[in-house]
Amino acid sequence: MSQIHVLVINCGSSSVKFSIIDSNSGQAVLTGIAERLLSAKASFKLSYQQQSEQLSLKAPYDHQAAITELVQQLTRLALLDTLSAVGHRVVHGGEHFSAPSLITKEVKQTIADLAHLAPLHNPANLTGINAAEKALGHLPQVAVFDTAFHQSMPEKAYLYGLPYELYQEHDIRRYGFHGSSHSFVAGQAANFIGKPLRQCSFISAHLGNGCSITAIKAGQSIDSSMGFTPLEGVMMGSRSGDLDPGIIFHLIEHLGYSPEQVQTLLNKDSGLLGLSGLSNDCRELEQAALTQGNKRAKLALEIFCYRIAKYIAALSASLTSLDGVIFTGGIGENSSYVREQVINQLSLLNFHLDQDKNRETRFGKSDDISTPSSRYALVIPTNEEGVIASQSIQVLQEVL
Repeated sequence: MSQIHVLVINCGSSSVKFSIIDSNSGQAVLTGIAERLLSAKASFKLSYQQQSEQLSLKAPYDHQAAITELVQQLTRLALLDTLSAVGHRVVHGGEHFSAPSLITKEVKQTIADLAHLAPLHNPANLTGINAAEKALGHLPQVAVFDTAFHQSMPEKAYLYGLPYELYQEHDIRRYGFHGSSHSFVAGQAANFIGKPLRQCSFISAHLGNGCSITAIKAGQSIDSSMGFTPLEGVMMGSRSGDLDPGIIFHLIEHLGYSPEQVQTLLNKDSGLLGLSGLSNDCRELEQAALTQGNKRAKLALEIFCYRIAKYIAALSASLTSLDGVIFTGGIGENSSYVREQVINQLSLLNFHLDQDKNRETRFGKSDDISTPSSRYALVIPTNEEGVIASQSIQVLQEVL
């Protein structure tokens, strides 16, 4: 089978992550990131054939400049002519997109119109699309939406207890995120246990700096922890997760917070970072808690793991059967400590941990870390870039 390479681009407000993926294997040929854009510390990092390079860039250095630099590097490495398409991660597709889409003027306008639902993400994603079109206009561009996988959720799962008109007129509902990751690991988990995906029921825990838990039945999302925005759900690296909405009113009315300050507090200053006062990085907190006796770091991790277990238990109510739980994402794949704390909290659901397997499973390894009498507790490395690449090629095969 001939190689088909897709350039995958994931734009943030001050960064451009990129990779070239062989869509047949899902493996990365090249990876890199341009970060701290529009600052004096802007940098461009690239890894290819086990060699890494880093460039210091002169400010102002924006998304267009980063992608122009990327094109120059791909030309130098003789990789530009190997590309068949550009796949873009787009965080919010609302109810408009239940599948990836070839990017057109109308699609871009819809992404822009949905910016009010993801003000920190969609504008940056659109900036990356425009920059890539300008630099790589000869290649078809495809948008792959984080929310698309969750469009299968039923009304009872996605509607809030608010006046129905707010949903009808203003699109206020639960959407779910990390769809590419949850979809991928569910398929991999079905292969791992040797059962057709259409017969499987899993709860997938994508745990990184952002975290979401999803109930998956027959390969479809039927409920998920993240909601109208990626702020809802379990506590995360710097996001609060679920909290009493009355706290927001209290912060504004009695403590003098502005709406902007509340948004910053809940998105950037809370979670593991806020509780520990130390870091949003789980690795640093584990070291501080387990080797240095830092009580706040230990407390932050304890709350983090408890909330994850609580959500897994809650989402089990959306299923009539359960094959197992899946751990993925940077923390889910590598933190034996977090997995141990979560699984130990779920003995009521017949989850029991094999300590040795748990300790040994990390750094891209897939395994079942449960005992023989337990439901499956699977560690499955995610590959969101591979999903974006393969879905981009599928779109092109369907429409071109």
